[in-house]
Amino acid sequence: MLINCPFCGPRDLREFSIRGADVALDRPEGTEWSEAWQDYLHLRENPAGVSQELWQHTGGCGAWLVVTRDTRTHEIISVRSAREAAT
Repeated sequence: MLINCPFCGPRDLREFSIRGADVALDRPEGTEWSEAWQDYLHLRENPAGVSQELWQHTGGCGAWLVVTRDTRTHEIISVRSAREAAT
């Protein structure tokens, strides 16, 4: 599988590390352990289909990327920098 890094071009999947799924999740407030943190860290849905994931190009430029991918087929729909996605 190839991931098209916006900075380096198409690269083999082995150059990347997935860092988290569903980047649209809302992070709980505060730093104290709570039921909200429990749910955020351990009780996530895992639906089949299109999801946005946070990846890092660890074997290349080091960029953080948001990869939109279909988890059923592994088809990559889009790749953009996490910085761009945050604005």
